Amino acid sequence: MFSKILIANRGEIAVRIIRTCREMGIETVAVYSEADRDALHTQMADEAVCIGPAAPGESYLNVQNIISATVLSGAEAIHPGFGFLSENSKFAKICEECNITFIGPGAECIENMGNKSNARSIMSKAGVSIIPGSKKAINSNEELLEVARNIGYPVMIKASAGGGGRGIRIVRSEDDLIRSYENAKAEARIAFGDDTIYLEKFIESPKHIEIQILGDNFGNIVYLGERDCSMQRRNQKLLEEAPGKVITDELRISMGEMAVRAAKAVRYNNAGTVEFLLDKDGNYYFMEMNTRIQVEHPVTEMITGIDLIKEQIKIAFGEKLSFSQQDIKINGHSIECRINAENVERGFMPSPGKITELYVPGGPNVRVDSAVYSGYNIPPYYDSMIAKLIVYGKDREEAICRMRRALGEFIIEGVNTNIDFQFELISSDEFIRGTYDTAFIEKNFKY
Repeated sequence: MFSKILIANRGEIAVRIIRTCREMGIETVAVYSEADRDALHTQMADEAVCIGPAAPGESYLNVQNIISATVLSGAEAIHPGFGFLSENSKFAKICEECNITFIGPGAECIENMGNKSNARSIMSKAGVSIIPGSKKAINSNEELLEVARNIGYPVMIKASAGGGGRGIRIVRSEDDLIRSYENAKAEARIAFGDDTIYLEKFIESPKHIEIQILGDNFGNIVYLGERDCSMQRRNQKLLEEAPGKVITDELRISMGEMAVRAAKAVRYNNAGTVEFLLDKDGNYYFMEMNTRIQVEHPVTEMITGIDLIKEQIKIAFGEKLSFSQQDIKINGHSIECRINAENVERGFMPSPGKITELYVPGGPNVRVDSAVYSGYNIPPYYDSMIAKLIVYGKDREEAICRMRRALGEFIIEGVNTNIDFQFELISSDEFIRGTYDTAFIEKNFKY
């Protein structure tokens, strides 16, 4: 097994990875920006290396500095977590060239799935159900108009290199098409350095269902059930649960097998997620594949008992999966609420600053993944998520009751948070019924 791993990330995911490494007897190297000098992950790791100023482009996205820190520390592998360089195929390739193990899929796989229009083409050829849309990137206004007319309105304009809800526009009539296309291209160019755009039919008020997969280097691929990630605001997930309330056993098997087919089409290895949209008639369509660990991975861990970070490390080291599809059992129910430092009343504006008081909920089957502590200064340069509150129950009803109790115990003073808003969501009739969809927040909350 690896003796030392460098974690090319920050915040709660860096802490999460350090914990598993410690259990496995692996030493860890934390990297940090000047703004994160006092961050928890730097204190928990065996070593910590400053890789640049606060701006992500000069630190957590600084490939040269991260590779240098890896070589100088003697780490044999890099775990990228999520975000930052986790889906950067060039970074994965550089790791390979430097004889450093990248804990994730190969560079070619990341590149194939990272470009959404290219991924659609690969999935279509593999017999995976995709959303009707353009077969390749859109290169002109004339082509844009023609494809939109063929598939019918409403349509969704999407950045090929997109993620995090950026580079996306929903268009309901031809009058808005070209303007929205140009705006999406401009946003994608700034966010991803790639303004390639493709077009899809917009599925009205779908469920967003994703399937967790694991694949080793020997062609073995399994799925670990689904997560319902439909509780979103502006394409950003706020709350996830597993298993999905509306997913039958038959549908779970069908979607799981389709996810495995998608993964095999690109010879996938390591942890990944195949994301589908599920319409009201029970039809599901491939949306994208995330070639990394997901923010919401803990709910899958809670219902399967499988440590996904540990499996990532073992696969990257070259070990075979120690279990087959038949060994994976779904037990109970789990819910995750993302706790963000933001002012809900002011349009979810980020709320950086000093945490003056902190009380973290506990009790049976309550888990908090976080990197904050009392006295910690939340920097303004990064994502506003500061904690993930995860609960487990023997069934969905118990999990909901437990989450309400845990949210009621969670105290964070000094900054604004979305804890009260999460309580509203989990207490809503539509969530309790499980009938909520991706448009639920937009329709019911006017923040």
